Amino acid sequence: MNLKRIFGGLLTVLGIGSLIYAAVLFVNNMGGANSVKILLTWGGLGLLFFVSGISLVRTTKDES
Repeated sequence: MNLKRIFGGLLTVLGIGSLIYAAVLFVNNMGGANSVKILLTWGGLGLLFFVSGISLVRTTKDES
């Protein structure tokens, strides 16, 4: 197995989890500047992890 593919899959799963958590925060948002900062932080990290994980999986070649 390729270590880059495993790391890419892990990043993708972490990104999906962070995006789901950001969605839950958005639904339960009570307003205020602090909750908006937290929502943007989790959403940004989730998007960053997801995109980098998918990119890493796609660009890594399967060699056996």
